[in-house]
Amino acid sequence: MFEKIITDKKEVEGIPLTALTVAAEKAVLKGYAKATADDGPWAITLDGPSYRSVLQHSCNRSLREEVYRAHVTRASDGTLNNNPIIERILELRLEKAKLLGYSNFAEVSMETKMATIDKAKDLLDKLHSASWNPAIKDMEDLRNFAIAHGAEEAKDLNHWDINFWSERLRESKYDINEEEVRPYLSLPKVIDGLFKLTRKLFDIDIEPADGAAPVWNKDVCFYKINDCSGSPIAYFYFDPYSRPSEKRGGAWMDVVVGRTRVLSCDGASTRLPIAHIVCNQTPPTQDKPSLMTIREVEAVFHEFGHAVQHMLTKQDEGLVSGSKGIEWDAVEIPSQFMENWCYQRDIIMSIAKHYETGESLPEDLCLSILSARTFRAGSQLLRQLRYAGVDLELHSNYVPGGPESIYDIDQRVGKKTHIIPLLPEDRFLCSFDHIFADKYAAGYYSYQWAEVLAYDAFAAFEEAGLDNDQTLREMGIRFRETILALGGGKLPNEVFLEFRGREPSPDAFLRYNGLLPTIIAA
Repeated sequence: MFEKIITDKKEVEGIPLTALTVAAEKAVLKGYAKATADDGPWAITLDGPSYRSVLQHSCNRSLREEVYRAHVTRASDGTLNNNPIIERILELRLEKAKLLGYSNFAEVSMETKMATIDKAKDLLDKLHSASWNPAIKDMEDLRNFAIAHGAEEAKDLNHWDINFWSERLRESKYDINEEEVRPYLSLPKVIDGLFKLTRKLFDIDIEPADGAAPVWNKDVCFYKINDCSGSPIAYFYFDPYSRPSEKRGGAWMDVVVGRTRVLSCDGASTRLPIAHIVCNQTPPTQDKPSLMTIREVEAVFHEFGHAVQHMLTKQDEGLVSGSKGIEWDAVEIPSQFMENWCYQRDIIMSIAKHYETGESLPEDLCLSILSARTFRAGSQLLRQLRYAGVDLELHSNYVPGGPESIYDIDQRVGKKTHIIPLLPEDRFLCSFDHIFADKYAAGYYSYQWAEVLAYDAFAAFEEAGLDNDQTLREMGIRFRETILALGGGKLPNEVFLEFRGREPSPDAFLRYNGLLPTIIAA
């Protein structure tokens, strides 16, 4: 596991105090008892908060390069090399497909999806066409900005420069600095705002239930969801903070138990669903709560969207309750739908209160956050298209032991999705757990497929009027009774049609991402 102990303060120039505080606390755990945020030493690792802070903020280009190279070559060497495991997984998946009468594993996967291979690839091609030229413009803007600021690397920007200069450009263009926003986004306030929003939309109440169930860490919270009558309908755990030594990176929701009648204690009443939501936020320090970036807020809203589909289901048959039995490319609809609320002015202003003074986020800073949402949207979308594209290629065209290696395929896909070519030694696939250790094999495209439906669903709330509490509640209940309640008991196409009243359109997705001009009525 990569870990770098830094003792020279010059080497951590630019890294925010929040990240240095966590890095110093990690150093203490490594035996450097006198480590402090101001004087070090500091332990730099590849867990999300540490990695992102270095890539976005470190003025030390050689440190950024070292950390980036370590990140894209994770689990690809020595006893921790995942390559043989990946080859065996792909070999067994292809063998399984052949035994079942299919040509490849992607065909097997699509049996539980809304899309077909051709429809999935067609969507990716359309999104690629919409994002490629904006991504080229993104790179030109970045290079020109770096040149204007006298950067030696400006004419030869590499992967470890992109996040750093993107953050500087974003700060300059929108007059926004993540570290200035953090004090206004404390985890307790964000959670309180999220719960108030769900009360308004779905007519439910969420209250702490600490002590009602055992937890696996002192930072884990347990909650109860009540319906409008005050009766409990679901429970969930929330495990918010990064713990690199015992917890994988990223954020996710998973099922503890599902709603079912058959497995209830008496076989007649209904067993209530329980979920757990896990994130990797920057932990609180001795004098500060967990202070978040807007992206971390987005991650919490995203995973809570998954959780409410699990918890607000009305299906009593366990095999189709919650997200069970739902075609896989539809399960991201509630999560991505919830993300949109992070970028509504009223929601941001309700959750963004300074953790010390209680002061609201300044209006200009709020407007900057909203404007910055589409910053480098073309580049960000291309990054997702790489993941989706290589996934489909590996599961539809790759032949284990054939002339092309898995890395050859990744490089080939990367030429279409990266303005700067991938490093020849890039071994990202060795840590691509979504498709090798999770449920997204031949299904990573589902994020984009579901995004189209989720943005279209959110557009229905806009059309109803985001500032009209009555119509908002009516639309929220409609969303709850269809998208959230019906589970796998009805085909997603039919569920969406029942909610929206028409077939989905990609226009809202492209418009929200700044890849389709907003049409203004005359």
